[in-house]
Amino acid sequence: MRNPHNDRVSSDNSANVTGTSGEGPERTCVLSGEAAPRDALIRLAVSPPGPDGACVVLPDVHARAPGRGAWIGVSREALEKAQAKGKLKGALLRAFGKSLAKDYGDGTPLTIPDDLAERIDTALVRAFTDRLGLETKSGRLLVGSDRIAENARNGKVRWLAHAADAAEDGSRKLDQAWRVGSDAEGSGLRGTVLPLDRATLSVALGRDNVVHLALADGKAAERVAAPLRRLLHFRGLAETASADAATNTGTDAAQAVAAAATTN
Repeated sequence: MRNPHNDRVSSDNSANVTGTSGEGPERTCVLSGEAAPRDALIRLAVSPPGPDGACVVLPDVHARAPGRGAWIGVSREALEKAQAKGKLKGALLRAFGKSLAKDYGDGTPLTIPDDLAERIDTALVRAFTDRLGLETKSGRLLVGSDRIAENARNGKVRWLAHAADAAEDGSRKLDQAWRVGSDAEGSGLRGTVLPLDRATLSVALGRDNVVHLALADGKAAERVAAPLRRLLHFRGLAETASADAATNTGTDAAQAVAAAATTN
């Protein structure tokens, strides 16, 4: 990523800063024009000019790259359609054009990789699995059906998830244990079905046969929520606004029932 002059990561185009909310500063999606908390959007940044003199647009899912950024909040399908029709190129030229001219001179080309959507998806998966890995290293992530079931029945589970290829019977039993421990029987509360299979989760966490996951710590569940929310939304699997419910951190029955209405 580029490091021109004294630009700061937080100094993106002020036109994109539309205010603040309880979830932090908001940014505006360059494609849809809709505003959302920056943690719900995906930041794009540009590389320094390469041998061909062009700057390349790259995903910056952790929003750490220096310089000006552009934010997107649309699904992968919408992004690919916008790229195919040339709308993405126009939006990014408007977002980056002045800063490119300032830093590298007028006429600096901007290249958008044909596989930008795939790069974003890969980066989002990595951000989510890295977060799970950190919670594993700290001893907060629970794996294994027996261990999760015991904690769930005792009301200690704040977040429950299943691999995409988990057996329905095993998931159903853990969901039931969670409802019992959350005093939410009859609510329909169940764990989130992740957009990743057991092989992917096992490799990411360095463990064998990771099928079910849970967190007993509410703060840890919140930390996992953000990258999962963005991944689900980008893949078109959940609305951004409902992803917090899909990563329920509630402890009482009312919160559990509310989460059940939007959890996969």
